[in-house]
Amino acid sequence: MAGAEWLLEIGLTGLLAVTLFHALRLERALGVLKRDRAALEALVKDFNASTREADAGIERLRKAAESTARDLARQAAAAGQVKEDLVFLTERAERMADRLHGAISAGRSSDSPPGVPAQPRVESEAERELLRALRIGR
Repeated sequence: MAGAEWLLEIGLTGLLAVTLFHALRLERALGVLKRDRAALEALVKDFNASTREADAGIERLRKAAESTARDLARQAAAAGQVKEDLVFLTERAERMADRLHGAISAGRSSDSPPGVPAQPRVESEAERELLRALRIGR
C-alpha cells in the first residue's frame, strides 16, 4: 500500500503544481485588470471634466448668440428707421427738383422769343451743377 500512497501523493503534488501555475497566471491577469481599471477610471475622470468644460463652453456660446441676436435686432430696427428717413428725403428732393424744373421752364418761356429755347441765368457753380444733374436725370 505504500506504493499507492506514493502514487496518490505524486498525483496530488502534480495537481497542486498545476493549481499553483494557474493561480500565478490568474494573479498576473488580476494585476493587469487592476492597472487597466485605474487607467479606465482616470480616463472616465478626464472625460467627465471635458464634458463639463464643453457644457460650459456651449452655455457661453448660447449667451453670446443671444447677445448678438439682440444687437442685430437693434441694428435692423435702426436701419429701418434710416431707410424711412431716406425714402422721405428722396421723395422731398424729387418734389423740389420738379418744382425747380418747372420754375426754370417757366423762366425760359417768359424771357425768350417764341420758338427759341431760353437759357437760364446761372449765377453760381452750385446752380450749374444742379442744372447738369437735372439734364442727366431726364
